[in-house]
Amino acid sequence: MMIDYSNKVCLAPMVRSGELPMRLFALKNNCDLVWTPEYIDKKIITTKRIENKELGTIDYITRSSNNTTDVVVFRKHPLETGKLIFQMGSSDPSIAVDAALHVIQDVDGIDLNCGCPKHFSIHSKMGAELLKDPELLCSILINLVEKVGKPNNKPISAKIRLLPNFEKTKGLIEKILSTGISNLTIHCRTPIMRNRQDPIWNYLPKLIPMIQDLGVNLILNGNFQSRDDLKSVQEALKNFKLSIMIAEAVEANPSILSSTPKVQKFNVAEIAELGMKYLHFSGAKFMILNMIPGKSKWYQELSRLKNWDDMMKKIDEMINDNDTNDKINFIMNKNNQKVNLLNVEEFKKLMRQRGELMKLFNDKWDEEKMLDDLNDALPENNKEQQKQKQKGKKNKKNKKANQNGNQKEEEKIKTEDQSANSHQAEAISKQVKAEKSSKEAVTDTEHTVVDNENDSTTKKHNPLDTITNENEPNRKKVKVN
Repeated sequence: MMIDYSNKVCLAPMVRSGELPMRLFALKNNCDLVWTPEYIDKKIITTKRIENKELGTIDYITRSSNNTTDVVVFRKHPLETGKLIFQMGSSDPSIAVDAALHVIQDVDGIDLNCGCPKHFSIHSKMGAELLKDPELLCSILINLVEKVGKPNNKPISAKIRLLPNFEKTKGLIEKILSTGISNLTIHCRTPIMRNRQDPIWNYLPKLIPMIQDLGVNLILNGNFQSRDDLKSVQEALKNFKLSIMIAEAVEANPSILSSTPKVQKFNVAEIAELGMKYLHFSGAKFMILNMIPGKSKWYQELSRLKNWDDMMKKIDEMINDNDTNDKINFIMNKNNQKVNLLNVEEFKKLMRQRGELMKLFNDKWDEEKMLDDLNDALPENNKEQQKQKQKGKKNKKNKKANQNGNQKEEEKIKTEDQSANSHQAEAISKQVKAEKSSKEAVTDTEHTVVDNENDSTTKKHNPLDTITNENEPNRKKVKVN
């Protein structure tokens, strides 16, 4: 049975954070559909499917890098059946088909990542790089639809970002829609934009009817923060088939998917229980720490722990702690990566305010202005960071060159010193021999030496004797130590 993508709240694909514990936690909080993290097609085809009877899961495993143990690449739980979308990274139609066929019996749809700008995705022409090559992008989708989707009665979908020009965005989407996909997810930012920048809705009033008129569902992604946002965006855009996809807000607090969000410590306790059962310690710890405000005393406490026994003891201590002012006893709201700590009433009020602001969008929309090219430049602080990064690289390069130059100079000086020391040693040797010859030429009693400068005679003193300057008779004697 084909799943229905319309009017849904969805968990976004998130590397590390989107593993099984998070997906189960999201479903428990009434999330409608959950996406896996992006899995690379070449990795998936190396896995072996097994039934994990102890956990009741289906595991796709492969050998570790040192070939000593089996590691789980992808794990599916029965509670995900009918709601699980497998996201894949690919730049090759043939490999994409092989990978999709490998997992299709255990998932409810295949989604092609065409929007992620991270190096993890784009380094092999995957993710947002596919937006630059529509022919390759569409070839992958056509092959997935014809060779995987239709034979198995499973939907194929794609997740993209906007292009900074409306006509180019429209043209790209038209090509994608012609491939036969069932759903399109639009992350309402351009590839260059960062998640701390506001998403852009300018093109949506024109794109939405074009997409839906062809029978393709549309999911919007970009800074949505709760289940309340679904109704708000539908009312703002006057379209009740729209769905939304949430990422960082769920990563911080999965309970925002429900109608009754909980403070952070209860989210931490629950994700820890799920993580201990279904995921390795380091992966679960990553999820746990993402749910703890950095200024909470518990962040440092839990970040030091290295095993489950200590982790669960410390979390139990946290749950029973009476310090109600600690940040762990608030709801952590993520707004374009900025953290807000709110009580339940404050959180609900914020969601109502967001809804009111969204409703203003349609009233202010002006086609002549809204279809202009998007201003997708990086924020000034990001530009400065990149500038400083480049400057740092240049300084590092110059420092290395200077170090190499200094090293060569030091080696030169060392060579010169060694040469000088050699000459000095030779001179001292000659002087010793001369003094030895001189001693043999004088008597054992008082002797004299010739002063070459003034040709006068002086008494030779023992260096440890008190000496005076005969030209300054009133000067105190100085003891040579």
